[in-house]
Amino acid sequence: MLTQRGDRFWTYEEPLRFLGVDIGRIMSVMRLSSGGLFIQSPAELTPELNSALDDLGEVRFVAPASKLHGHLHMEQYRAAYPDAELLAAPGLPARRPDLRFDHLLGDTPDPQWGTDVDQVAIVGHRWLTEIAYFHRPSRTVILGDVGFHIGDSSPLKTRLVARALRVYERIGPPVELRLTIQNEASFRRSIRDVLAWEFDRVVPGHGEIVDTGGKQAVLEGYEWLFQ
Repeated sequence: MLTQRGDRFWTYEEPLRFLGVDIGRIMSVMRLSSGGLFIQSPAELTPELNSALDDLGEVRFVAPASKLHGHLHMEQYRAAYPDAELLAAPGLPARRPDLRFDHLLGDTPDPQWGTDVDQVAIVGHRWLTEIAYFHRPSRTVILGDVGFHIGDSSPLKTRLVARALRVYERIGPPVELRLTIQNEASFRRSIRDVLAWEFDRVVPGHGEIVDTGGKQAVLEGYEWLFQ
């Protein structure tokens, strides 16, 4: 159900098909020093997942990666955990007017979770700002659509599409996102902020988790940005 991958850090993987291609999606769960849980990219809240989360602690914060990634099941968490706070990436409140958000995320983490979880707003794209997270105790960076990582365990069709999108066995955004970067200097600066963290593991938005050597993997995946 939940896989522990480091100090106070768990992941949960669920299937996701996009335009007929299986790309999967990963939820991250971090237990804060306060004992509460910080959830990024919430998965469908099945009874089994609900029970597993309750075994870990109290769900306190539920966060997306962007207005496109990681918000689909937030209403389920609002209903199941009425005291939990929903966090919004830039542009998400307009996309989800059915939800009441407690915080708008940016470059600076709130003190309620900032001891354990840092964040960077990845800016410079024409229409998408994404929030990258760093869980200090487990030395884990968590990405969304700027961090596809499709490997050889994926179905053949997924691997073929990933090769065309330049995200097969490398961490990075699909080529169409690369081509719509509006301010490359700002985007580069944001990725440098991510690389400044002392991380080893990378949880991508879609694909395979890199459990060790993650910083080098991000450097190699973003080589095109630093040439």
